[in-house]
Amino acid sequence: MTTTHDRSRRRSALIALDIDGTIAHPGTTEISDAVRAAVADVLAAGHHVVLATGRSLVGVLPVARLLQLAEGWIVASNGAVTARIAPQASGGYQLHNVQTFDPRPVVRRARSAYPGVQIAAEEVGRGYRVTRMFAPSEVNGAQRHVDADQIADRPTTRLILRSPGITALRHKLQAGGVTVNPYGPNWLDVTPPHLSKATALENIRTLLDVHERRTTALGDGVNDIEMLTWANRGVAMGHAPAEVLAAAGDVTATLAEDGAAAVLRSLLPETIPAVR
Repeated sequence: MTTTHDRSRRRSALIALDIDGTIAHPGTTEISDAVRAAVADVLAAGHHVVLATGRSLVGVLPVARLLQLAEGWIVASNGAVTARIAPQASGGYQLHNVQTFDPRPVVRRARSAYPGVQIAAEEVGRGYRVTRMFAPSEVNGAQRHVDADQIADRPTTRLILRSPGITALRHKLQAGGVTVNPYGPNWLDVTPPHLSKATALENIRTLLDVHERRTTALGDGVNDIEMLTWANRGVAMGHAPAEVLAAAGDVTATLAEDGAAAVLRSLLPETIPAVR
């Protein structure tokens, strides 16, 4: 017997959207009218739009408000933080899952190899503790200046390491058990072991009871690769690097060409076949 719940589950889709370079210009909340309208139409069709990003939670919430996401889920800090959008709650969100790690081995190794390394440790819902100040467009939320020992003295969800050539340290850090994502040649994001945007999205998919074949993910960065391979339909932005393009099953136009809007519109009800 097919129930109403079964039919609803077959119709609902989960669409995971990276932010920087995918729907917004990096470090900003500049989202085109075409993308905003497409998100609104997908939500109106009864689907779930989940923002899945390397940004900290405080950097995601303005994007959620701009897209008029009055409810739903957020994956922040490359999967270390999962939250529900809750306008009635303090800060506009409720934390669902927060994973941390001990930053001491990472800080020690980074400082040994790169003595002048700039370090930031995320404080969920607030900002970062930093050894030197970052530009406001580089990290989200308030910054509090501390020394490296203070950075290392407590667990964190995300550690930023910046120094010329520091990506050469990526695999050595990963061998220590943490997750490491590069952003250009001078920046590493370090998060807890065995997680990614994909691991957080799978938990959300299960909670929402969305069929695994009704998942789409859209991104442009190395930190999106696991998400793109997790989704039934993984779509890379046209300007993405070669390794991201290779991981995706599909490619859309660039950010400047509103590639995300095209993908979102392809998921409207009349174009999504029912899962049988």
